[in-house]
Amino acid sequence: MGGQQEWYSRITDFGMNVGGCAAITACDCAIYFEKYLGVRGLYPFDLDKITREDYLKFGKIMEPYLYPRWSGVDKLEIYLDGFGRFVSDRGVKNIKMSGWSGENSISETQKVITSQVDSEFPIPCLTLNHKEATFQDYVWHWFILNGYKTQGAEFLVKAVSYGIGKWFNFKMLWETGYERKGGLILFGF
Repeated sequence: MGGQQEWYSRITDFGMNVGGCAAITACDCAIYFEKYLGVRGLYPFDLDKITREDYLKFGKIMEPYLYPRWSGVDKLEIYLDGFGRFVSDRGVKNIKMSGWSGENSISETQKVITSQVDSEFPIPCLTLNHKEATFQDYVWHWFILNGYKTQGAEFLVKAVSYGIGKWFNFKMLWETGYERKGGLILFGF
């Protein structure tokens, strides 16, 4: 997976460059659904040759649905509404979406992540604030979870942001140390 908001110019596309992470994850999901899960009508360009230029155009198509606001796309409901309208406007009716609050327990969330990844769905994830310095690049940020593994007693998730995947201890990622939480977007057919 992987578009990057940094591909957008800070001069001509400031909003997408600084705050386009929600739109980027939605673009990545739409491309993935079309290319790997057989959903048709979401990506208007050549799936066999996804170029940076086409991706940038696609991001501009997605931007009105998940446009960067002053406070960002900081609620699951905003993402669900925006991406839901994008999917609906393209006549796609078989994708179901729901939000999974960051208030949910680690054990229940691990089960949800396992189920989503085993069903081959990407998982948009929102982290608002985080006290752990390890996650500073993921603060007030949407990214994709697209893998999990266990390492001893630890449950690790693969977080993809800026086109790069990194493995993190899920408990550390989920327990932000702040009262206000982000969460996950879950998909189904």
